[in-house]
Amino acid sequence: MTTSTTTLPARRPGIGSWLMLIRCEAKMVARDTAGLVVPIGLPLLILVMNASMAADEEVVAGRSALDIYVLPIVFTIVIATIGVINMPSFLATYRKTGVLRRLAVTPAHPAMVLIAQVVVSLLQAIVGITLAFGVALVFFDATLPMHAGAALGVVALTIAAMYALGMVVAAVAPTPNAALAFGLVGFFALGALGGMFGGQDSLPDTLARLGEWLPFGAAVDALSHAWMGESVDASNILVLIAFTVVGGLVAALFFRWDR
Repeated sequence: MTTSTTTLPARRPGIGSWLMLIRCEAKMVARDTAGLVVPIGLPLLILVMNASMAADEEVVAGRSALDIYVLPIVFTIVIATIGVINMPSFLATYRKTGVLRRLAVTPAHPAMVLIAQVVVSLLQAIVGITLAFGVALVFFDATLPMHAGAALGVVALTIAAMYALGMVVAAVAPTPNAALAFGLVGFFALGALGGMFGGQDSLPDTLARLGEWLPFGAAVDALSHAWMGESVDASNILVLIAFTVVGGLVAALFFRWDR
């Protein structure tokens, strides 16, 4: 008498599993008070501190300095803070605590955690940008970009580029503290060269040129042009695309699921 056994294929996670995982990631982000407040509160504070004077300074075609200079920087800060600082520290923590390793032996691939974290952080970025823009519109008479479609496209590319850099940080950082340190250094370096502390005009020519070829400066410049109704410089778009592609490839090459 022979006994035959049938091996059933592993059941792949369905939409319910994805939604549950995203909900769990959202709860984790909500419990991290600093990680929740800083990416939204810091840009909002910068906006309020600069809006009163900037809103009264018309630059071109009815657009004020608030529209052309302050809002692009605020939007980019929101995206960079979440993508380069917050997200990598979460992923490094999951690797250290063995979450990714345990998921590897279940039908839920560890990549699901990465995707869920990206979705949640993306929602956080949208909330931060929407809140800042809403405050600027309601209290400081900000205006919509003259090329709204171009502005949305630049925001999308900026998210992709900053998140790709964040994945590189998560890939190479050996510990959560290292991920936080790498992210902070990267954020402030990109911001300083991109005009976060007074504009690129205040930088030496060499550093200003370097900042234009980094994603923070490219994003700010592209958003400024979209707000003024001018064509976005192709070099800005190429910079954002290049960092997205190269960052994604580097992260995929060096990312470790286990310590």
